[in-house]
This record gives sequence, structure tokens and C-alpha cells, in this order.
Amino acid sequence: MSFDPTEYLSDDLLARIRERAPIHDRENTFPEQDLEELRDAGYLRILVPTARGGAGLGLEQAAVLQQRLATASPATALAINMHLVWTGVAKVFSDRGVPGLEFVQDGAARGEVFAFGISEGGNDLVLFGSDTAAVPKDDGGYAFTGTKIFTSLAPVWTKLGLHGLDTTSPDAPKLVFAFIDRTDAVTTSDDWDTVGMRATQSRTTRLDGAVAAAEHVVRRIDPGPSPDPIIFGIFSVFELLLASVYTGIARRALDVAVETVQKRTSKKTGLTYSQDPDIRWRIAGMSLAYDALVPQIAALTRDVDEKVDHGARWFTLLSGVKHRAVVMAKQVVDDAILTAGGGSYFSSNELSRLYRDVLAGMFHPSDPESAHATAASALLGPLEG
Repeated sequence: MSFDPTEYLSDDLLARIRERAPIHDRENTFPEQDLEELRDAGYLRILVPTARGGAGLGLEQAAVLQQRLATASPATALAINMHLVWTGVAKVFSDRGVPGLEFVQDGAARGEVFAFGISEGGNDLVLFGSDTAAVPKDDGGYAFTGTKIFTSLAPVWTKLGLHGLDTTSPDAPKLVFAFIDRTDAVTTSDDWDTVGMRATQSRTTRLDGAVAAAEHVVRRIDPGPSPDPIIFGIFSVFELLLASVYTGIARRALDVAVETVQKRTSKKTGLTYSQDPDIRWRIAGMSLAYDALVPQIAALTRDVDEKVDHGARWFTLLSGVKHRAVVMAKQVVDDAILTAGGGSYFSSNELSRLYRDVLAGMFHPSDPESAHATAASALLGPLEG
């Protein structure tokens, strides 16, 4: 299919988002206007099939768009990522003939905002376990009680996709994946004061019997690693769109570095720094590192779209590309700061913000330890004992 990224993210829209980004970073506020403009541009429904009112794009195109959005505002891109994760999982389901997430596609087409409520403090099982209690109701719904952290889009979401552990049903324990509405049973803390990615407003969310209706209970599965489509759907879309955001950060850092060295002039030589051999070497290294990730993301997102079966190797491929993207982006930003000089150390400098934003990448699943453990297990087998 022909694909023009500017149809969804015009240069003018990106310029406005880029202009607002330092303000939201400085004031620690959510980019409400970014969200509204992106909604008006149809961005929230890019992964929704045309038959349900969306753009009908694939994950490959969404990854390109997220890289482009991240060059304007990494925090806005990361926040929108969480909505796109759920619409992406819904696409994984529908592409494979799995029912259950049509309401996500219909809601996104109407302009609803879906947030991601999986992370919990101290829960390194992530998708494979939960400290949130999921208590079954007589009508087939569930009531969730617990605390979710890093809930991006906290001020604006209309539905929160989450998981919890059912320990009381006859077939317990079961991990329950469902969606809740924002009600009095949901409390959002105003506790997001971080080093970077400030505009995501990924606040703590406390649940006190928050109810998911029966029709919004998507999956009940055994705890632990699972071949269930919900696990593959979340893992694949989450990792690839995260890789896209951080690759977009690297692209912007490279562009800013190139622009800066073309303007700065050496007192010693009278030439611009773009003529300095050492700086040229550093710029080249940044480009070589960045160039490796773009085709990797394109290949893996295309494989998801085309339902390629990598079997158990999928998890190594997905965690690996996310890890490599973050490591690459951090190195490129570091080199961009060195190349641009001392001015980049001021908090008002865009590279300073990119430096703080890129640090968040190490904390997203899969973290470096998990990515390496996954790769080691695939090659060497599980640890003994």
C-alpha cells in the first residue's frame, strides 16, 4: 500500500508539537493540545481497520510514524504509544481471527483514549503475573484492587487496559486481562515528577474494586509464560513501538548535531566544526549506529503484520530490537552532546531534554537484564536448578 507519513503527521503539525515540547517539559504538564491535534489528524485510529472507521495502517507504518513523532516530542510519542499498543494488539487479534478486542477498535475510531495499566511496583514478572486482585463478579465481570505504576496518559484516558490475578475461582489462579472505565473506584495520584519524559504524565493509579464489565474481560490465562495471543500481541506491539520512539530520539539528536556543527566556527582554524576530522568521525559513527535500527524495526513490524511464525524466537527478536534501539539512542544522544559543545548542557537546549528523555528507555520492559536472559536462554537453555 502507498504510505505518506505526512498525511497523518504533517510538517506543520510536527513543528507545533516541537514548539510545545519544552514548555510541557519545563512545566511538567500533559500535552493536551498535542493529543487534540493528533486526534483530529486521525492518529489515534491509524491501526484500526478501515471497515471500523480507521486508517487501516499496519504496524510497520505505525512504527514509521512513531519515529517521526518522537523527533518532535519524545514524551508525546511515548504517551501515544500506550494507546497504540492496545489498538495494535486489537489488530494482532483481528488479523489472526481472534475475537474479543473489537470494542477497542470501535472505541479508538470514536476518539476514546486507551491507557496501559500493566506495570506494578516490584513485579518483575510483568505480563506473567500480577499483584492486583481480580475478583470475579456474578455477571462475568471482574473487580480489580491494586496499584499500577507508570500509567501514561493518566490525565486523559477513557479506558484502562490492565491485568490482575484471580485467586478465588474454581480454576484459579488465572491472570485476567480486561478494560475498566474511569470511575470513583480509580484514583490517579499527582506524583509524576521525573528526570525526563515528563509530559507523558505516567502517574500512579490506585484501584479499589474498579469493575470491568463482562464484555470487556478479554482473557483469562494461566500465570507465567504463555503462547496466548494476548501475550504475543502485547509483547510484540509494545517492544516494537518502544524501539520506534527511541530510534526517533536518535534521529532528532543526529539532526540537531549536524545542524549545530554546520553553524559553529572554530577560532583556531576559521572553519566550521563540520570540517573538523574528529567531529566528522563522531557524526559518522552516530549515523552508522542509527542506520542499523531503522531496517530492523521495519523487518520485524512487517513480520508481525504478515503473521510470520518465528516461534519461540519471537521473544528474543523483540526484546533484542528494543534493547538495541535504546542503547543506540543513548549513545547517539551522548555523542550529539559532545559534538554540539557546552551549550547543550543548559536545560533550555533541546539536546539536554533528549538526554533526559532517552534515559527512560532502560526502565521499560524488556530491561537489559531481561533481554540478555531471554537471549541466553534461547541459545543455552534455561538455568539449571
